[in-house]
Amino acid sequence: MILLVGQYSTGKTTFIRYLLEQDFPGMRIGPEPTTDSFIAVMYGDTEGSTPGNALVVDPKKPFRKLSRFGNAFLNRFMCSQLPNQVLKSISIIDSPGILSGEKQRISRGYDFCQVLQWFAERVDRIILLFDAHKLDISDEFSEAIKAFRGQDDKIRVVLNKADQVDTQQLMRVYGALMWSLGKVINTPEVLRVYIGSFWAQPLQNTDNRRLFEAEAQDLFRDIQSLPQKAAVRKLNDLIKRARLAKVHAYIISYLKKEMPSVFGKENKKRELISRLPEIYIQLQREYQISAGDFPEVKAMQEQLENYDFTKFHSLKPKLIEAVDNMLSSKISSLMSLISQEEMSVPSQLVQGGAFDGTTEGPFNQGYGEGAKEGADEEEWVVAKDKPVYDELFYTLSPVNGKISGVNAKKEMVTSKLPNSVLGKIWKLADCDCDGMLDEEEFALAKHLIKIKLDGYELPNSLPPHLVPPSHRKSLPNAD
Repeated sequence: MILLVGQYSTGKTTFIRYLLEQDFPGMRIGPEPTTDSFIAVMYGDTEGSTPGNALVVDPKKPFRKLSRFGNAFLNRFMCSQLPNQVLKSISIIDSPGILSGEKQRISRGYDFCQVLQWFAERVDRIILLFDAHKLDISDEFSEAIKAFRGQDDKIRVVLNKADQVDTQQLMRVYGALMWSLGKVINTPEVLRVYIGSFWAQPLQNTDNRRLFEAEAQDLFRDIQSLPQKAAVRKLNDLIKRARLAKVHAYIISYLKKEMPSVFGKENKKRELISRLPEIYIQLQREYQISAGDFPEVKAMQEQLENYDFTKFHSLKPKLIEAVDNMLSSKISSLMSLISQEEMSVPSQLVQGGAFDGTTEGPFNQGYGEGAKEGADEEEWVVAKDKPVYDELFYTLSPVNGKISGVNAKKEMVTSKLPNSVLGKIWKLADCDCDGMLDEEEFALAKHLIKIKLDGYELPNSLPPHLVPPSHRKSLPNAD
């Protein structure tokens, strides 16, 4: 499941349309704030939509717990179902465009950030969309991002509509985006940002076409890997919840223990709530718990205001022991079962829609580039530059039509590539493994150096179309 979040008109709904390559029920696209509801786009045998109130009582859907957000939210929640190949592997949650006005923010009628937090805890990927012309992070967007605290590993950022600016402007836009995110997301790691134009329309500025193609492929690979990792992610969430529940038990039992039996209960409750940060530190030392496992102080203080501490349960060491036992032994056996299942079942990749458009044929990323250049041509691709390479070859004192490794090295090191790379090029170019290069092998070595200098990866073994004509084994004649 993927959650899309962003300010209005950043292309969230268009992004879903781009992935699916078809419209879905409830879809509205426009420059104004159009999507005013949370829409769960899921697979169904027939096309249709289910309103929120009916959705939360459906036992087959994972949304039953959303009923606690009330009618104001459920009237703004729906599920769109359609028979689309992409949706067999992933479901997508489209969220309302985040607004900047205080009045609009308050008048939603439900706690928007709490709903986002609920989804964030359960989805596999959170994609934050930004428009190249709309980089400001409003107060509501800032609060929404803060609601994803603890889910940082799930967050990816998409800088959309990047074809509407030139290269110099794009560099400045990217820098401004990273600066804005750095003020909101308090992590030492840099978030992965994908740059591109995610809709099926011609690029307005084609200067960065190759960059956009590479970024789109990286994003597709990230999304395609989600079904494979879904079981591990659920196990990871189970471990996370177990650790949080354990810490919660320590906090609650401590508050219960500190309460007086008869008089001064309210005063003691207020004192304990105000002392919560000190209690956290005390529990950290006593039970050797990491500070990152504790709930946020302010949110916990607000929650505790509504409870009677005397009704809390005391600590039950046997239950704590059971959780520790589960984390130390049973989880590892579950992990091994998941690994065995992954090995026995073929890898499940997301298919259909936009994912099929770049997997086969000449529009696959890297087709006809680098080592793949000339793969579908009859003529040897190195031949076009061979006259230049031949001139160099005859300056290197060939003997019986071949140059020694020493002489070849003198020419190859002028490329300034490291020895590890040049060694691999030598291994690929020396087709007959005689420790010398003839003129075709030398031309091939120079061609492979050019490929590496152009920024492409070298193949692990020499592709058939790069093998020099004189070294190709003649095929037996068919009867």
